[in-house]
Amino acid sequence: MNFKENVYLIYKKLLSEKINHIQQTLQDLSNSAANETKSTAGDKHETALAMLQLEQENKRKQLNDLLQQQSLFNKLDPSIISPYILNGSLITTDQGYFFISVALGKIHYKEKTIFAVSPSAPLGQKLMGHQTGESIEVNGRTYHITGVE
Repeated sequence: MNFKENVYLIYKKLLSEKINHIQQTLQDLSNSAANETKSTAGDKHETALAMLQLEQENKRKQLNDLLQQQSLFNKLDPSIISPYILNGSLITTDQGYFFISVALGKIHYKEKTIFAVSPSAPLGQKLMGHQTGESIEVNGRTYHITGVE
């Protein structure tokens, strides 16, 4: 397995872990809400229940967003190598490594820091379609592309 495929698998696992964490939090909130409804009625308990319901709604939205990201991520094929940057490319620049996929933050792998960048983010938009040897500028910062996988 090559470097890019390993990076892909690390991000895939990270995304799954985020989803599992949100699902567990939702389960915990559901259990707390069930316990809260068993408590004595009153303003204090109604407020606590309302707060739990708000938190559940926020977590459901986060889960939905993560599931959409996972759906997009699963469409990537890390075995595809193109001379031009496209969705799923791993790019080496003089400013670091960038994996064009979904915005999942940074990871460290083999003593390298890799940033997962969405193709719709400003940097992702500028990188798309370029190739090794070219340069782009984003927010006053120049990125020299030294490799595309």
